[in-house]
Amino acid sequence: MATRFIIEDTDHAQSLSQHGSLAEAWVELRRLSGIPWDQAPNIAPCTGWRTCGRSYEIIEFDTSLDPWREVQRVSGFGIRALGVVWAPDAQRDEP
Repeated sequence: MATRFIIEDTDHAQSLSQHGSLAEAWVELRRLSGIPWDQAPNIAPCTGWRTCGRSYEIIEFDTSLDPWREVQRVSGFGIRALGVVWAPDAQRDEP
């Protein structure tokens, strides 16, 4: 099975990046968590961005099918003015 891992802001149904492995996607999520909520790419795309935020997930897709089939979703973190809140099962630290 060929796979791709997409980081998506589920609050706004916006894909941010694609990765070849789950480990690569976690590295990118950790990088995103260090960027303030009011700076790109963490700034929410809506007009009410000052009171909004983003909620990131990693979505694994089977790319051998057309259209791609979702295999699983892994919670990442939410980011708002008050800071970053990691999902309880998120891999906050590198393995």
